[in-house]
Amino acid sequence: MINIIDGKKIAKKIRENIKEKALLLRQKSIIPTICVIIVGDNKASRSYVNSKHKACMQNEINSIIREFEENIKGEILLEEIDKLNNDKNIHGILVQLPLPKHINAMKVLEKISPEKDVDGFNPINVGKLNLGIATLIPCTPLGIIKLIESTKEDIEGKNALVIGRSNIVGKPVASLLLNKNATVTIAHSKTTNLKELVAEADIIVSCVGKAHFLTTDYVYKNNATIIDVGNNYKDGKLVGDVDFLNVKEKVKYISPVPGGVGPMTITMLMHNTLLACEDQINL
Repeated sequence: MINIIDGKKIAKKIRENIKEKALLLRQKSIIPTICVIIVGDNKASRSYVNSKHKACMQNEINSIIREFEENIKGEILLEEIDKLNNDKNIHGILVQLPLPKHINAMKVLEKISPEKDVDGFNPINVGKLNLGIATLIPCTPLGIIKLIESTKEDIEGKNALVIGRSNIVGKPVASLLLNKNATVTIAHSKTTNLKELVAEADIIVSCVGKAHFLTTDYVYKNNATIIDVGNNYKDGKLVGDVDFLNVKEKVKYISPVPGGVGPMTITMLMHNTLLACEDQINL
């Protein structure tokens, strides 16, 4: 039996819980607040930031957007982040990537206080993730784990294949699966035996970024779970890395695009903001 992993439904349930907790904090005059920094006028970034802002406000997470000109000096941006680090009314800070080429993105991520790093990209939080002690975990990888857990299938002991090795998704989701005692393989563009790895995998997380990369040319376990992180356009339509209509017949669980990982990413951002707020007020 094929089971579609409905990211919208799962995200909605988590958001209801976030909203309930945020309202309880507001009753104590504590307002969980995230500040999102956007530099320049990248239309895709602006659209995504607006989506985050709307979702936060709908779920009682206060959202502030700070906009800066494309030509802002890196040193000035770091100073602005430092002000937010020291502002007790700001619990989470997120810098929307990509940044203009003249700004060193790593220096910016390092400047964000680890306690307010709701994107989980500060090197200290990356290190904690690898040690299995992170509180603030990158949003998309955390959302992926929530989707896998929603199937009620055990992760422990399973063969997990992560296709893609980016610092934003591939590597952190591999660490999370490893922390849950899966046997993890990371595949990438240089992997020569991908078909064999796919055939052995109980869990497949595809974050390749190529439309319909995983087709029925691959052999899948009939009890496998596939999480599709792809965000690609083909023939004017948003599609994932997986040829969903055909591959869904070959596996037990699969997430669609759209409606799978996407809704979870923003939900986990709100989750992290709430966590950061609770930690900072010692709840």
